[in-house]
Amino acid sequence: MANVDIKPLGDRVVIEPVEAEAKTASGIIIPDTAKEKPSMGMVVAVPDATDDNKVTVKVGDKVLYGKYAGTEITLNDRDYLIMSESDILAIV
Repeated sequence: MANVDIKPLGDRVVIEPVEAEAKTASGIIIPDTAKEKPSMGMVVAVPDATDDNKVTVKVGDKVLYGKYAGTEITLNDRDYLIMSESDILAIV
């Protein structure tokens, strides 16, 4: 998990997606063009909790989110997603 110099606002969280599988269980290598967009990641930044905004996830939580949720950003050559906490489907 990376240390991120970004502070999300409102109910948004920053997630580092897990890498898509590069090969199948039987050993077949999956080309980049055929890889599924990841839908699991690690929470790396959350906003400060307030009376109006009670954040239920915390840094370090592994979460599932919708395939097209969030806005992709790149910081220090790493890819992240900024998304509303309501786009997170589950903590795993």
